[in-house]
Amino acid sequence: MKIGMLTDCYRPVINGITHFICLCKREMEAAGHQVWIFTYGDQDSADAEQGVVRSPGIPLADSGYYFSLTYSRQAREKLSEMDVLHAHHPFFSGRMAVRYGRRLNLPIVFTNHTRYDLYAQAYLPAVPPVLTGYYLESYMPAFARRCDLMIAPSAGLKQVLLEMGVDQEIAVIPNGIDLEPLYHPATAVSRRELDIPDDATVLIYCGRLGPEKNVDLLLQAFAGAAQAVPSAYLVLVGGGPAESSIQEQAEQLSRVRCVGQVPYEEVPAYLALADLFATASVTEVHPLSVIEALAAGLPVLGIHSPGISDTVRDTVDGFLTTHDLASFTALMVRLLLQPELRAAMAANARERSSYYDIRTCTATLLDHYRCLVDDARTRSPREELWETLVQEVRQVLGE
Repeated sequence: MKIGMLTDCYRPVINGITHFICLCKREMEAAGHQVWIFTYGDQDSADAEQGVVRSPGIPLADSGYYFSLTYSRQAREKLSEMDVLHAHHPFFSGRMAVRYGRRLNLPIVFTNHTRYDLYAQAYLPAVPPVLTGYYLESYMPAFARRCDLMIAPSAGLKQVLLEMGVDQEIAVIPNGIDLEPLYHPATAVSRRELDIPDDATVLIYCGRLGPEKNVDLLLQAFAGAAQAVPSAYLVLVGGGPAESSIQEQAEQLSRVRCVGQVPYEEVPAYLALADLFATASVTEVHPLSVIEALAAGLPVLGIHSPGISDTVRDTVDGFLTTHDLASFTALMVRLLLQPELRAAMAANARERSSYYDIRTCTATLLDHYRCLVDDARTRSPREELWETLVQEVRQVLGE
């Protein structure tokens, strides 16, 4: 098959979506398929990776994202060669998938990777949640009806989408990861490089440093835990818009190490030096950083929320608590003080991670693609046009 992946951003931007798309592309090509990435950016830049087609767009600050309402001629010509289109964002790339997919009689797949309602609250605080909620409840169901398959990476997110009014079939397919580098890191980072004693108990967070990740709560909890556990250290790996403010807070705590953003291939080495993983985020859909921590054999401390609760088994491979500083701190102290408990959870975590093998997840995706492609080939252009018109009328009527 010829598969088109449509995304609002791609590498060198580092985030869970770009990494997943890159892994999927690699596995699908290894299985004999042809994959193209359709995204935005500088068309004159030479991509080291083959099969990346960039269209012009207006940069959104330095986020790596672009604003655009169309694709270049080169992109449109390449799109016409595809067998299936898979969009990974609903607003720009999703609209492009619908626009060109329907014209070309191509099946359209969409994966919802993000809690857009919670991200809007974090990045658009001046907009009342009721307005952003109303917009999403109007947009997402109508958009989903124009796709042939909607994917939620977790059961918790599927429930969120259903409550938002999405009535299209939703398949739960986890975003896979490459387990081997986490089982056997290619490089090593010593504790001494970070000025951490060899006998310390190290807690780590790897991920984006943004307001939606609730790192402030993590630092507050560690401040309390560090008083009870003198051997405790916290390592923060990642970058983002809140990086400078978080570094300022960390400087007030003598046992916090801020590493900054590192190349993805170095992440397993940092996970390997830790004893447990913690996140206070409640905006996850399918937390790749948590899954990577499980694969690295780390117990995980998190907060009950969609995505986190779908991934971490409470008391089995980690602890889940309420969104409460005292409870979060208490469980952090317990994990720091009980090495036998951490060891038992670590074994369970490693076993759990096998569920997220990228090869298994990619094979499931390919099975869905084949069914959709076969169905599209038996559907006449007249039927496709009629279906598109019906969907547009329903959208105008607000159904």
